Amino acid sequence: MYAIVQFGSSQYKVSEGDVIEIDRLADEKSENVKADQVLLIADGKDVKVGQPSLKGATVEAKVLDQTMGEKVFAFKYRCRKGFTWKRGHRAKLTALKIIKISA
Repeated sequence: MYAIVQFGSSQYKVSEGDVIEIDRLADEKSENVKADQVLLIADGKDVKVGQPSLKGATVEAKVLDQTMGEKVFAFKYRCRKGFTWKRGHRAKLTALKIIKISA
């Protein structure tokens, strides 16, 4: 069984027991989170598709950790101008463990 769920502006394919990293949530460590925006639930041959989301379907997850992603650099260089520009960025992430998918 798996589901397509939307957290913020991103969509994730999840099944029970998966650990995913999403954009930072305000919830503390070891709290439970419910996602109401479930777009699709597939259980073997039975597939339920929402338009845009399924009514009454939820995905329960537990917050494992508040982390930061890998450092990503943006670099610009202009040939023969003596110009370089470098910036770094680390995304703030929340690790979630999917506990239960209910239709």
